Amino acid sequence: MPKVLFVCVQNAGRSQIAHLLYERAGGTARSAGSRPAEHVHENVAAVFPELTDRVPKKLAREDMEWAEIVVTMGCGDECPYIPGKRYVDWDLPDPAGGTEDDVRSLASEIGDRLDELATEPAAPRLPRR
Repeated sequence: MPKVLFVCVQNAGRSQIAHLLYERAGGTARSAGSRPAEHVHENVAAVFPELTDRVPKKLAREDMEWAEIVVTMGCGDECPYIPGKRYVDWDLPDPAGGTEDDVRSLASEIGDRLDELATEPAAPRLPRR
């Protein structure tokens, strides 16, 4: 499976969920934000307790260079471009302030998109929560 960097604005919801689900499937991932929050959104941590202690991280050029695929989720022009990388933009809602059911729905959508992203024939289907 390719190394994937998931990027959103705060690195407190969408990118953290994608990072977690990709790693659960055996992939190698990182996540970051263009303007990281202080902590993962409470509703996201309630659905995914393993994210409770994760600290949102600021996007660094080293992360972009490390990745084979960069998945952006709402960071727009704030995400730097590095030639030779595969970029994918996912238009997904920010879960901030939403319900836990909103988070579960978002995670399901992310899971579907991750299944499409995993292009290697032997790549496993991603587990859902």
